[in-house]
Amino acid sequence: MKKILVIGGGAMGSAFTIPCIENKNKVTITEPYSKSFIRDLSSKKKYHSSLKIKMPKNLIFKKYSKKLFEENYDLIVIALSLSGINFIGQELKKYEVKSPILLLTKGLKYEKNSKKILTLSQQLSKENSNLNISVLKGPCLAKELARKSQTSVIVANKNIKVAKSIGKTISTKYYLIEYSKDVIGVEICSAIKNIYSMIIGSGQSLNKSSSLFQKSILEMKYITKYFKGREETVLSLAGIGDLYVSAAGGRNSKMGNYLGQGYSFKKAKQKFMPNDTVEGEQLIREIAPFILKKFNKNKIPLIIKMIKTILNNKKFIF
Repeated sequence: MKKILVIGGGAMGSAFTIPCIENKNKVTITEPYSKSFIRDLSSKKKYHSSLKIKMPKNLIFKKYSKKLFEENYDLIVIALSLSGINFIGQELKKYEVKSPILLLTKGLKYEKNSKKILTLSQQLSKENSNLNISVLKGPCLAKELARKSQTSVIVANKNIKVAKSIGKTISTKYYLIEYSKDVIGVEICSAIKNIYSMIIGSGQSLNKSSSLFQKSILEMKYITKYFKGREETVLSLAGIGDLYVSAAGGRNSKMGNYLGQGYSFKKAKQKFMPNDTVEGEQLIREIAPFILKKFNKNKIPLIIKMIKTILNNKKFIF
């Protein structure tokens, strides 16, 4: 039995606890921000309002505080939103955390001072150079995982033995783990697929969407290679696997559909998705300054067009 702490009580963090508990681990979950998830997880019924299920009875909820980090864990899992990464990086440093870290959060950060794009593991490592950080990515819808639908994901660490040790701790018959040393490639793919799922969603027909899917893969290969990731990672669960799930019916694809109908982003957001987070749009605003300045625009025409569509609030026509 391993001791696991999950930081982040949203859909993905909570769903992730289910295979961990089923694999006979002692799992504690905490939520720093959301009052609704704190209420869900701390109640006797433990009914999760986002997942629409009752969480396991033996899932331990603890209030987020300094005391959490006074305990020793075999694994600390970060499942916060992208906006929480700066916060948790500072917390891990402040409390001198030494436990292995598994990062579920997807995204990239543009560092204005150095004018560089950082993956989230790079950002955490910058604050805490001694941390052993692995990343978990892939095609995983939280509601399907919570209902124990067969799910395959990829754990990446430069030390493959560490990745496999984590995989052994969290895997079940329905939660299947693959492994990679290409941490950067896995993180890049898992982030930019949100933008490309918007592009594919704009197709308005299977024929056009299929063509956009193929072109998206070529651009993802170029971008991944630019950041020193491996091209073959684009064809892994973190790349084409995750892209398929997002393009098939996620929020980004849904927004892409409205853009393909001729709506501007602001109009579509206001009219159809006022309460939804569109990760692809957020990522575009984060990394656009770097992409527009550093990349060969002829190599990535799809993403360049989507960047201009979002930033200038224009129609997406390709």
